[in-house]
Amino acid sequence: MIYASASVSACRELTCHCLGPFQRLKAAVHYTVGCLCQDVAEDKDMQFSKQTIAAISEITFRQCENFAKDLEMFARHAKRSTVTTEDVKLLARRSNSLLKYITQKSEELASSNMEQKEKKKKKSSAAKGGRTFGEPEAAVTESEDSNMA
Repeated sequence: MIYASASVSACRELTCHCLGPFQRLKAAVHYTVGCLCQDVAEDKDMQFSKQTIAAISEITFRQCENFAKDLEMFARHAKRSTVTTEDVKLLARRSNSLLKYITQKSEELASSNMEQKEKKKKKSSAAKGGRTFGEPEAAVTESEDSNMA
C-alpha cells in the first residue's frame, strides 16, 4: 500500500483530490450505506459482508442515477430547465408514505418561506419609517390580491 505510513485523514485527503466528482459521490454513497448497515447490524444483532454492502451501494447509486434522469425528463417534458417539488412528488408517486412525507415537507418549507417573506416585508416597512404623511394609499389590484392566495 502506498499510504502505509500516512495517517487516515491524509489518505482521505489524497483520495479526494485524486478522484473526480463522480467517484467521490459514489464513495460517499458507499460510506453512507456502510454506516446504515452498521446501525442495522447493531440493532438486529447481525452482520453484513463487505460484498453485501458493496452490492447495496451499487444498487442505491444506480437507482439515484435513474431518479436524476427521471427528474430531468419530468422538467424537460414541462418545458422547464429546473426540477421542482412537483417533479419530486411525481417521482415518489408509487410510494404513498414517501409521497406523503415529501408533500408534508414541501408544505412546511412553503409556509416557512411565506413567514420569512412577511418578516422581511415588515422589517423593510419599519426601516423606511412606514408611509409618509399625505401620501396616498396604494390600491391593491385584483391580480396582486390573487397572488396572495
